[in-house]
Amino acid sequence: MREQQAIIVPKISSFPGHEARARAIVRWLVQQNVIEEQLSTCGRTFNKMAYAVAPGARQVVEQPQLLPFGQPVNGLEIVYKRCIYTPLHDFLEEAGCPQCRQEVGAALFDRLEEWMPGHTDNFICPECGHEDDINGFLFLQPCGFSNLGFIFNNWAEAVFTPDFLDEFAARLGYPLSVVEVKL
Repeated sequence: MREQQAIIVPKISSFPGHEARARAIVRWLVQQNVIEEQLSTCGRTFNKMAYAVAPGARQVVEQPQLLPFGQPVNGLEIVYKRCIYTPLHDFLEEAGCPQCRQEVGAALFDRLEEWMPGHTDNFICPECGHEDDINGFLFLQPCGFSNLGFIFNNWAEAVFTPDFLDEFAARLGYPLSVVEVKL
């Protein structure tokens, strides 16, 4: 089985109170028995510490037989720093302006040097001058730009249900992207 990730990212660059909201999401996922309550060494990064997949995860995916039960890397890792979440392979770097609908991907991705350190959350369309949070622009492939990310290691192939994603977004208070990464 090829290693992969499903990353849930709120569509906001600077999520207010991101650490407190992440703790609330973890409590909810534990209550639903989607993840285990205690951290263990089932992650890929951050000293491999993550929240392991739990039996209730079968209720939030479309193909529960593809969940990573029994795999050494199967947990939820949470990222609390500003990150760019894109597919690693075959990412097209194409984006469009929601106002004028022109292709602005090259300019947008060139500006990530200003976005990454937090100099700005916004991008200005070079075609029409429309300004918005970078997440407000249109991307051909799901990607995300935020100081909060939920990395579900080896869950991507199981595919989250729409109801679960709707509830996750409601609990975050922001729309979200689900970025699938094949490693």
